[in-house]
Amino acid sequence: MKLNGDDLSVAAARRIALGAQGFAGGRPIGRLDVRRMRSAIGDAGVLQVDAVNVLTRAHYLPLFSRLGNYSRDRLDQLSWGPKAELFEFFWAHKAALLPVEYYPLLRHRMRAARQQDWSADPAPEITAPWSVVVGMRRLQAERPGFVEKVLATITERGPLTAGQISPDEVRRKRSDPDPDPSTGSMWNWQDAKIAVEYLYCAGLVSIAGRRNFERLYDLTERVLPAAVLAAPEPDDPQRELIKIAARGIGIGTAADLCGNRGHYKLPTATARRIVAELVDSGELVPVQVEGITKQSYRWHESVDRPVNARALLSPFDPLLWNRDRTHQYFDFFYRISIYTPAADRIHGYYVLPFLLGDNLVARVDLKADRSTSTLLVPTITPEPNAPDFTRPLREELELMANWLALENVTITTSR
Repeated sequence: MKLNGDDLSVAAARRIALGAQGFAGGRPIGRLDVRRMRSAIGDAGVLQVDAVNVLTRAHYLPLFSRLGNYSRDRLDQLSWGPKAELFEFFWAHKAALLPVEYYPLLRHRMRAARQQDWSADPAPEITAPWSVVVGMRRLQAERPGFVEKVLATITERGPLTAGQISPDEVRRKRSDPDPDPSTGSMWNWQDAKIAVEYLYCAGLVSIAGRRNFERLYDLTERVLPAAVLAAPEPDDPQRELIKIAARGIGIGTAADLCGNRGHYKLPTATARRIVAELVDSGELVPVQVEGITKQSYRWHESVDRPVNARALLSPFDPLLWNRDRTHQYFDFFYRISIYTPAADRIHGYYVLPFLLGDNLVARVDLKADRSTSTLLVPTITPEPNAPDFTRPLREELELMANWLALENVTITTSR
């Protein structure tokens, strides 16, 4: 059925997207207490977790972009431990921190993992790394009962890191051939790691904390509050997930909402059904965004209002997850460079887009040199026709250095 809807300029779509992510009102003034942190987490929707620490861990940066100099220790307390308000799970194929109230919405995915026949093709609902998929196929055939032994070990001794779990003391040596080269050396895990990651996807274990950023696994009932585990599952959790995604992005296509680069990937037929239902209910409003041929949808509560933002954005910020949407809305072609060979990098290694007003005006390569207590800025690359951003960027860099407890800011060069 042809929808189309009202025409919307790309500038308006950009402002709506920024507003939905918490950038329209500017940073709060005054004490950055836990209430404001919760609000910023709600705006971001999820905090993606990544191990790269050249600047700081990825999950810390979205709150800095939205709040400024908040407490990372307080976010740790909200993320892991006895008073945690977030839990760690897979967003699409990425690990992320989500509000605990989302837990019942993801039980259907955990059930799908528990019920999966690993000898067959994986179900489309499963959010598991490819190494888990191929690893479970192999373990089911070669080491029956091994996963149950891993679960028993965690039950008896948890919380444990994957390296501490070895029920039969059998571990692959570095010199041993990889059992499945298709996963690549980085993801060709030990069998205990494969098993515990499966248990994690299945909801039987959860992340109890991090030790030097290495996951600590424990039984879910020992990690999450009893009230969360007892909360009822909605009749249509996938519909609720799309509504969360729609609030979070403000405006986008169906693929933006629930495709490969969306917040919560869903099977195409399921996504079409739910999007149509939300249009019928008035919660999604069809619009036609300038320059975008595919049908777009605006969350009914989203607002087009002026944006006067100033923020350095993590490569893993929810605003930028969908690189195609970023290109369409901001005329900003962006790809992360940490996996690119040094000779092929154009803008640097860990490059953060700089948001000023409602535009991305520069790419800023950053590194925290903790040995000299310095925030290093090897490269600044302005966008074509960008306004002068020297002073606001300097202020933002000084704010970031203060937040990271670094004493100096050193700008090496700019282009």
